[in-house]
Amino acid sequence: MKNDMTTEPIKNTDISSPGILPQRQRAKIRNDWLKERLDTLLPELMHLAKIDMWVVIAREYNEDPVIMSLLPEPNMNARRRTMLVFALTETGVECLHIGKQKLKGYYKNVWEETSEKQFACLQRIIREKNPKTVGINVSHIFPFGDGLSHSLYLRLMEELGPFSRRIKSAEKLCVAWLETRIKPELSVYPDLVNINHAIIREAFSRKVISPGVTTVDDVAWWMRQKITDLGLRAWFQPTVDLQARDVTFSDENPRRTILPGDMLHCDIGFSYLGLNTDNQQLAYVLKDGETDAPEGLKQALTAGNQLQDILAGTMKTGMTGNQILKEARQNAKAAGLDPSIYTHPLGYHGHGAGPVIGLYDNQEGISGNGDYPLNEDTVYAIELNVKRNIPEWGDQPVAIYLEEDAKWSNGELTFLGGRQKALHLIGPNA
Repeated sequence: MKNDMTTEPIKNTDISSPGILPQRQRAKIRNDWLKERLDTLLPELMHLAKIDMWVVIAREYNEDPVIMSLLPEPNMNARRRTMLVFALTETGVECLHIGKQKLKGYYKNVWEETSEKQFACLQRIIREKNPKTVGINVSHIFPFGDGLSHSLYLRLMEELGPFSRRIKSAEKLCVAWLETRIKPELSVYPDLVNINHAIIREAFSRKVISPGVTTVDDVAWWMRQKITDLGLRAWFQPTVDLQARDVTFSDENPRRTILPGDMLHCDIGFSYLGLNTDNQQLAYVLKDGETDAPEGLKQALTAGNQLQDILAGTMKTGMTGNQILKEARQNAKAAGLDPSIYTHPLGYHGHGAGPVIGLYDNQEGISGNGDYPLNEDTVYAIELNVKRNIPEWGDQPVAIYLEEDAKWSNGELTFLGGRQKALHLIGPNA
């Protein structure tokens, strides 16, 4: 496991200018990535999925989960009805387009709109290419592979006639396309995570928090606004909650106003360059006269880091999410921990394509997407918690919720922006 960076006590880091690119430059980067993915990654994935032709069809405002990752910028939707056809050849993949958008440079438009209907064009292309298998996006397990709407499916089966017998699910291809990161994507991912960490550092400071006045909701909305002001997009509403000697993680109506002596927890993620982040970290609000958090809280965080180590040491390429979950929990319990693991893939989606390693409300294994294997060059939100009794709080149990983004590559887990090993400290004075 690499990049085991300690998060030092809070510094009021200014992230007003973190080097976030204008939209036009972002578009160029994403299009360069798309071109590389179509040229180098897609042929390999189609071979592995045993699919000779992949047909992706979607209608405007009812987009397939995959199609927006296949369209170049500045396209923002499927425009009426868009058909993309990928035909495997001896040298790569022929990328074809049947629709009204201008996708020149990425796709060859093969629709003679004045002389044939759109579905007739698709039928002609399939007949000319004569593939043994035609993959379409239908799946009983992964929503990422189930983007073909019911009406389009019925229309496709009707139009294809005898070729409909060659149809198969492209579920594995969809998941592999979405989960696999190329090197340029992996190279910029740490920058995204560092921005997320910087937002957390600023949120967990006296610049934002005035104990006795500020509520956890105030901080959560400050995070949301900060993401927006930076020109980014939150993919979920940030959350902030607290635990204290009089407030436990199981309280149904916990106190909302932040006070000295509270331990704060946040969950925040954003989208940038088509990629997503997802982090959870912790802070402690110092009381008058305190210079550090209670030892019990610090040891609890260390236990959370230990569970991260155990999970990282369990992961192996080819293991399923359920296998990783079972073995990691067994190892953690043997080490005296009270573990809960709910790690998920990251990428083009926040809760991304790939193996699910536990759910918050299911620690026994997940049928279907928990049976999917861990693959190389993928990214995960290492999300988990441990529970510990805190002597300074009368042995009250606390939950240490942690989530850090990491890549799995070359058989090793690397935290993309380091991980938290010290509580953020919020001083009693501004």
